[in-house]
Amino acid sequence: MSSGTTPPPAGPRPPARGEQLRHRTVSAAVADALRQRILGGALRPGTQLRQDALAEEFGISRIPVREALLQLEASGLVRIVPHRGAVVSGLSVEEIEDVFQLRALLEPQLLILSARGLTAEDYRDLRALLGEYKAALCAERIDLWGELNRRFHLGLLRHAGRPRSLGIVSGLLQDCDRPTRLQLSLTGDVARADREHTTLLDLCEAGEVVAAAALLRSHIEHAGRALIGLYRSVEAAGA
Repeated sequence: MSSGTTPPPAGPRPPARGEQLRHRTVSAAVADALRQRILGGALRPGTQLRQDALAEEFGISRIPVREALLQLEASGLVRIVPHRGAVVSGLSVEEIEDVFQLRALLEPQLLILSARGLTAEDYRDLRALLGEYKAALCAERIDLWGELNRRFHLGLLRHAGRPRSLGIVSGLLQDCDRPTRLQLSLTGDVARADREHTTLLDLCEAGEVVAAAALLRSHIEHAGRALIGLYRSVEAAGA
């Protein structure tokens, strides 16, 4: 009979590799579903996302839900607030003003640097993208407006040769996603947005780069003013 010591009691079994992979796969699917609701406006800024309710809705445990919320927090769509848990994030009026001022400063400068490098293929791609954007505007596919707008703006600036500035602009456009869709849907500015995008492309292709940069600045400033006006009217109504 062995006189060895009794082994300590086994602790909690670590998740098997397949179980970890399953959690990651499920959490990614939940994150994507919640991301679409947030970007589509179904989940408004300030909405509390309760882990137990989401776990019940999706028919899963709370572990992948928690992982999904952490993914959304990393992308800036959700904030983890003490005593409240996960809350859908949103921008204040001051933040909206800051974002649009930065865009109005950076994007025209980058367009001047980029426009002369745009190729015939770039113009074909950008016009095809404008076709998608116009179709989405006409079909009132609000969920697509922000992403298509972002792709168009970045497409115009792609040859600027300023990767750090482009990274900043990309982040600003991501921040503008939901506010831009709100501004377009509530102000009826869809026709103006489509017209100005088309004119921007025409000016660049014609070599009228300075005029294109001036229009881009005006385009951004108008959207910012309209959106700030909307936010302030909502604040006033709730006061």
